[in-house]
Amino acid sequence: MTFARLTCCLILLLGIAMPAAGEPLAKQQFGAKTNGSHQRPAAFGSYAKGCVAGAVQLPETGPTWQAMRLSRNRNWGHPRTIDFIDDLSAFAAKQPGWQGLYIGDISQPRGGPMISGHRSHQIGLDIDIWMLPASRLNHSASARENISSISTRRAKGAYVNDNWSRAHHRILREAAKDKRVARIFVFPGAKVQMCKDAKGNRKWLRKIRPWWGHHYHFHVRLTCPRGRRGCTNQAPPPPGDGCGDAQKWVDDILNPPKPKPADPNAPKSKPKPRREYVLADLPKQCTSVLRSD
Repeated sequence: MTFARLTCCLILLLGIAMPAAGEPLAKQQFGAKTNGSHQRPAAFGSYAKGCVAGAVQLPETGPTWQAMRLSRNRNWGHPRTIDFIDDLSAFAAKQPGWQGLYIGDISQPRGGPMISGHRSHQIGLDIDIWMLPASRLNHSASARENISSISTRRAKGAYVNDNWSRAHHRILREAAKDKRVARIFVFPGAKVQMCKDAKGNRKWLRKIRPWWGHHYHFHVRLTCPRGRRGCTNQAPPPPGDGCGDAQKWVDDILNPPKPKPADPNAPKSKPKPRREYVLADLPKQCTSVLRSD
Protein backbone atom coordinates (compact mmCIF):
# COMPACT_ATOMS: atom_id res chain seq x y z
CA MET A 1 0.00 0.00 0.00
CA THR A 2 1.35 3.42 -0.96
CA PHE A 3 1.95 6.15 1.64
CA ALA A 4 -0.76 8.36 0.06
CA ARG A 5 -3.30 5.55 0.18
CA LEU A 6 -2.32 4.68 3.75
CA THR A 7 -2.77 8.34 4.75
CA CYS A 8 -6.19 8.44 3.10
CA CYS A 9 -7.28 5.30 4.96
CA LEU A 10 -6.12 6.76 8.27
CA ILE A 11 -8.07 9.96 7.61
CA LEU A 12 -11.23 7.97 6.91
CA LEU A 13 -10.65 5.76 9.94
CA LEU A 14 -10.10 8.68 12.32
CA GLY A 15 -12.84 10.84 10.86
CA ILE A 16 -10.56 13.79 10.21
CA ALA A 17 -12.04 16.51 7.99
CA MET A 18 -9.43 17.69 5.52
CA PRO A 19 -9.41 20.35 2.80
CA ALA A 20 -8.45 19.60 -0.77
CA ALA A 21 -4.89 18.39 -1.22
CA GLY A 22 -2.37 21.21 -1.04
CA GLU A 23 -4.99 23.83 -0.18
CA PRO A 24 -3.93 25.96 2.82
CA LEU A 25 -6.36 26.45 5.66
CA ALA A 26 -7.95 29.88 5.96
CA LYS A 27 -6.88 30.12 9.60
CA GLN A 28 -3.25 29.72 8.58
CA GLN A 29 -3.52 32.43 5.93
CA PHE A 30 -5.35 34.97 8.08
CA GLY A 31 -3.35 34.10 11.18
CA ALA A 32 -0.14 34.95 9.33
CA LYS A 33 -1.17 38.56 8.65
CA THR A 34 0.30 41.07 11.08
CA ASN A 35 -1.45 44.25 9.96
CA GLY A 36 -4.77 45.39 8.56
CA SER A 37 -5.55 45.69 4.87
CA HIS A 38 -5.29 49.07 3.17
CA GLN A 39 -8.95 49.18 2.23
CA ARG A 40 -12.11 50.97 3.18
CA PRO A 41 -13.35 49.52 6.50
CA ALA A 42 -15.93 46.80 5.93
CA ALA A 43 -17.07 43.58 7.57
CA PHE A 44 -17.76 40.69 5.20
CA GLY A 45 -19.69 37.55 5.98
CA SER A 46 -20.95 36.42 9.37
CA TYR A 47 -19.42 36.46 12.83
CA ALA A 48 -18.12 32.89 12.48
CA LYS A 49 -17.40 32.89 8.75
CA GLY A 50 -15.95 36.08 7.34
CA CYS A 51 -13.23 38.70 7.44
CA VAL A 52 -12.73 42.44 7.97
CA ALA A 53 -11.20 44.98 5.60
CA GLY A 54 -9.48 48.14 6.81
CA ALA A 55 -9.44 47.00 10.43
CA VAL A 56 -8.12 49.45 13.03
CA GLN A 57 -5.78 48.38 15.81
CA LEU A 58 -6.98 49.27 19.29
CA PRO A 59 -4.07 51.18 20.89
CA GLU A 60 -2.37 49.06 23.53
CA THR A 61 -3.29 51.64 26.17
CA GLY A 62 -5.94 54.32 26.01
CA PRO A 63 -7.34 56.87 28.44
CA THR A 64 -9.74 54.30 29.92
CA TRP A 65 -8.61 50.88 28.66
CA GLN A 66 -5.71 48.49 28.24
CA ALA A 67 -5.52 45.76 25.60
CA MET A 68 -4.44 42.45 27.12
CA ARG A 69 -2.47 39.47 25.76
CA LEU A 70 -0.73 41.63 23.17
CA SER A 71 1.27 38.69 21.83
CA ARG A 72 -1.91 37.32 20.24
CA ASN A 73 -2.23 40.42 18.02
CA ARG A 74 -6.01 40.19 18.28
CA ASN A 75 -6.69 43.80 19.22
CA TRP A 76 -7.96 44.72 15.75
CA GLY A 77 -11.52 45.59 14.84
CA HIS A 78 -13.87 47.55 12.65
CA PRO A 79 -13.75 51.30 13.50
CA ARG A 80 -17.28 50.87 14.90
CA THR A 81 -15.81 48.48 17.46
CA ILE A 82 -12.97 50.78 18.49
CA ASP A 83 -15.44 53.64 19.00
CA PHE A 84 -17.65 51.41 21.13
CA ILE A 85 -14.73 50.40 23.36
CA ASP A 86 -13.83 54.06 23.80
CA ASP A 87 -17.39 54.89 24.88
CA LEU A 88 -18.02 51.92 27.18
CA SER A 89 -14.63 52.13 28.88
CA ALA A 90 -15.26 55.83 29.63
CA PHE A 91 -18.48 54.80 31.36
CA ALA A 92 -16.69 52.01 33.25
CA ALA A 93 -14.09 54.50 34.49
CA LYS A 94 -16.86 56.24 36.44
CA GLN A 95 -17.52 53.13 38.55
CA PRO A 96 -15.94 52.82 42.03
CA GLY A 97 -12.63 50.94 41.79
CA TRP A 98 -12.56 50.96 37.99
CA GLN A 99 -10.29 53.14 35.85
CA GLY A 100 -11.75 51.61 32.71
CA LEU A 101 -11.75 48.21 31.01
CA TYR A 102 -9.30 45.43 30.22
CA ILE A 103 -9.95 44.34 26.64
CA GLY A 104 -9.34 40.76 25.55
CA ASP A 105 -9.69 39.38 22.03
CA ILE A 106 -11.37 41.39 19.29
CA SER A 107 -10.16 40.05 15.92
CA GLN A 108 -7.02 39.32 13.97
CA PRO A 109 -5.68 42.13 11.75
CA ARG A 110 -7.84 40.96 8.85
CA GLY A 111 -10.31 38.91 10.82
CA GLY A 112 -11.00 35.47 9.45
CA PRO A 113 -10.73 32.13 11.23
CA MET A 114 -8.25 32.06 14.11
CA ILE A 115 -5.35 29.66 14.55
CA SER A 116 -6.77 28.73 17.96
CA GLY A 117 -9.69 29.59 20.18
CA HIS A 118 -12.78 31.36 18.94
CA ARG A 119 -15.02 30.27 16.09
CA SER A 120 -16.49 33.77 15.98
CA HIS A 121 -14.55 37.07 16.23
CA GLN A 122 -14.01 36.90 12.45
CA ILE A 123 -15.44 40.22 11.21
CA GLY A 124 -14.09 42.69 13.76
CA LEU A 125 -17.40 43.16 15.60
CA ASP A 126 -16.91 40.87 18.61
CA ILE A 127 -15.18 41.98 21.83
CA ASP A 128 -14.17 40.06 24.94
CA ILE A 129 -14.14 42.32 28.01
CA TRP A 130 -12.57 41.10 31.22
CA MET A 131 -14.54 40.84 34.45
CA LEU A 132 -11.44 41.99 36.34
CA PRO A 133 -11.91 45.65 37.33
CA ALA A 134 -9.26 47.79 35.62
CA SER A 135 -7.78 49.25 38.78
CA ARG A 136 -4.69 50.56 36.95
CA LEU A 137 -3.83 51.28 33.32
CA ASN A 138 -0.04 51.18 33.36
CA HIS A 139 0.65 47.45 33.13
CA SER A 140 3.70 46.54 31.06
CA ALA A 141 3.37 44.37 27.96
CA SER A 142 4.98 41.53 29.92
CA ALA A 143 2.55 41.90 32.81
CA ARG A 144 -0.40 41.76 30.43
CA GLU A 145 0.69 38.29 29.35
CA ASN A 146 0.56 37.00 32.92
CA ILE A 147 -2.27 38.87 34.63
CA SER A 148 -5.44 36.80 34.82
CA SER A 149 -9.03 37.91 34.95
CA ILE A 150 -11.34 36.81 37.76
CA SER A 151 -14.21 34.39 37.71
CA THR A 152 -17.57 35.79 38.76
CA ARG A 153 -19.48 32.51 38.99
CA ARG A 154 -20.14 29.77 41.51
CA ALA A 155 -21.99 26.44 41.35
CA LYS A 156 -20.87 25.89 37.76
CA GLY A 157 -22.48 29.13 36.65
CA ALA A 158 -25.81 28.87 38.43
CA TYR A 159 -25.02 31.87 40.62
CA VAL A 160 -22.68 34.83 40.81
CA ASN A 161 -19.93 34.81 43.43
CA ASP A 162 -18.54 37.57 45.64
CA ASN A 163 -16.48 39.00 42.78
CA TRP A 164 -19.67 40.09 41.05
CA SER A 165 -20.55 43.70 41.82
CA ARG A 166 -23.08 46.38 41.04
CA ALA A 167 -20.45 47.86 38.75
CA HIS A 168 -20.54 44.72 36.58
CA HIS A 169 -24.31 45.04 36.38
CA ARG A 170 -24.12 48.73 35.43
CA ILE A 171 -21.42 48.21 32.80
CA LEU A 172 -23.27 45.35 31.12
CA ARG A 173 -26.53 47.33 31.26
CA GLU A 174 -24.85 50.33 29.64
CA ALA A 175 -23.46 48.11 26.90
CA ALA A 176 -26.84 46.46 26.30
CA LYS A 177 -28.56 49.84 25.97
CA ASP A 178 -26.18 50.86 23.19
CA LYS A 179 -27.89 50.69 19.79
CA ARG A 180 -24.72 49.33 18.22
CA VAL A 181 -24.92 46.16 20.34
CA ALA A 182 -26.65 43.07 18.98
CA ARG A 183 -26.21 40.85 22.04
CA ILE A 184 -23.96 40.15 25.01
CA PHE A 185 -22.97 36.66 26.14
CA VAL A 186 -22.53 36.00 29.87
CA PHE A 187 -22.88 32.93 32.10
CA PRO A 188 -26.48 32.00 33.07
CA GLY A 189 -26.25 32.93 36.77
CA ALA A 190 -25.21 36.48 35.88
CA LYS A 191 -28.21 36.93 33.62
CA VAL A 192 -30.56 35.66 36.34
CA GLN A 193 -28.95 37.98 38.90
CA MET A 194 -29.31 40.92 36.53
CA CYS A 195 -32.96 40.05 36.05
CA LYS A 196 -33.46 40.17 39.82
CA ASP A 197 -31.65 43.50 40.18
CA ALA A 198 -33.08 45.29 37.14
CA LYS A 199 -35.26 48.32 37.87
CA GLY A 200 -37.62 50.24 35.62
CA ASN A 201 -37.36 49.64 31.87
CA ARG A 202 -36.15 46.08 31.28
CA LYS A 203 -35.95 46.08 27.48
CA TRP A 204 -32.16 46.05 27.52
CA LEU A 205 -32.18 42.63 29.25
CA ARG A 206 -33.23 41.05 25.95
CA LYS A 207 -29.68 41.50 24.64
CA ILE A 208 -28.06 39.78 27.62
CA ARG A 209 -27.87 36.12 26.59
CA PRO A 210 -26.81 33.15 28.73
CA TRP A 211 -23.98 31.04 27.33
CA TRP A 212 -21.48 28.51 28.64
CA GLY A 213 -18.26 29.91 30.04
CA HIS A 214 -18.18 33.70 29.91
CA HIS A 215 -17.52 34.13 33.62
CA TYR A 216 -13.97 35.49 33.28
CA HIS A 217 -15.14 37.87 30.57
CA PHE A 218 -18.32 38.94 28.83
CA HIS A 219 -18.61 38.93 25.07
CA VAL A 220 -20.13 41.93 23.28
CA ARG A 221 -21.31 41.46 19.69
CA LEU A 222 -22.04 44.54 17.61
CA THR A 223 -24.46 44.79 14.71
CA CYS A 224 -23.25 45.23 11.16
CA PRO A 225 -22.74 48.88 10.20
CA ARG A 226 -25.94 50.22 8.64
CA GLY A 227 -25.95 50.38 4.87
CA ARG A 228 -22.89 48.20 4.42
CA ARG A 229 -23.57 45.27 2.11
CA GLY A 230 -21.87 41.94 2.56
CA CYS A 231 -22.13 41.79 6.37
CA THR A 232 -24.66 39.36 7.86
CA ASN A 233 -26.26 40.12 11.22
CA GLN A 234 -27.16 37.34 13.61
CA ALA A 235 -30.90 36.84 13.98
CA PRO A 236 -32.22 39.10 16.78
CA PRO A 237 -32.85 37.58 20.23
CA PRO A 238 -36.35 36.22 20.90
CA PRO A 239 -38.95 38.73 22.14
CA GLY A 240 -39.10 39.49 25.84
CA ASP A 241 -36.46 40.00 28.49
CA GLY A 242 -35.14 36.43 28.29
CA CYS A 243 -35.19 35.98 32.06
CA GLY A 244 -37.28 32.81 31.95
CA ASP A 245 -34.87 31.27 29.46
CA ALA A 246 -31.89 32.10 31.67
CA GLN A 247 -33.64 30.59 34.70
CA LYS A 248 -34.14 27.37 32.70
CA TRP A 249 -30.38 27.27 32.09
CA VAL A 250 -29.79 27.65 35.83
CA ASP A 251 -32.36 24.98 36.69
CA ASP A 252 -30.63 22.56 34.32
CA ILE A 253 -27.25 23.31 35.93
CA LEU A 254 -28.60 22.61 39.41
CA ASN A 255 -30.70 19.61 38.37
CA PRO A 256 -29.30 18.23 35.10
CA PRO A 257 -31.99 16.51 33.04
CA LYS A 258 -31.57 12.75 32.84
CA PRO A 259 -30.26 11.60 29.48
CA LYS A 260 -32.66 9.62 27.36
CA PRO A 261 -31.84 5.90 27.21
CA ALA A 262 -30.02 4.95 24.04
CA ASP A 263 -31.97 3.08 21.40
CA PRO A 264 -30.20 -0.29 21.01
CA ASN A 265 -31.56 -0.58 17.48
CA ALA A 266 -30.32 2.83 16.36
CA PRO A 267 -27.44 2.73 13.86
CA LYS A 268 -24.12 3.59 15.46
CA SER A 269 -22.48 6.56 13.85
CA LYS A 270 -19.99 9.17 14.95
CA PRO A 271 -20.80 12.86 14.38
CA LYS A 272 -18.86 14.29 11.48
CA PRO A 273 -16.12 16.69 12.58
CA ARG A 274 -16.39 20.29 11.46
CA ARG A 275 -14.39 20.83 8.30
CA GLU A 276 -11.71 23.50 8.54
CA TYR A 277 -12.43 26.47 6.28
CA VAL A 278 -10.34 27.24 3.24
CA LEU A 279 -10.38 30.63 1.54
CA ALA A 280 -13.01 29.50 -0.96
CA ASP A 281 -15.45 28.88 1.91
CA LEU A 282 -15.38 32.53 2.98
CA PRO A 283 -17.11 35.46 1.23
CA LYS A 284 -15.44 36.31 -2.07
CA GLN A 285 -14.36 39.73 -0.74
CA CYS A 286 -12.06 37.95 1.73
CA THR A 287 -9.67 37.07 -1.09
CA SER A 288 -8.94 40.74 -1.74
CA VAL A 289 -8.76 41.43 2.00
CA LEU A 290 -6.17 38.70 2.39
CA ARG A 291 -4.13 39.78 -0.64
CA SER A 292 -4.27 43.55 -0.09
CA ASP A 293 -0.90 45.21 0.52
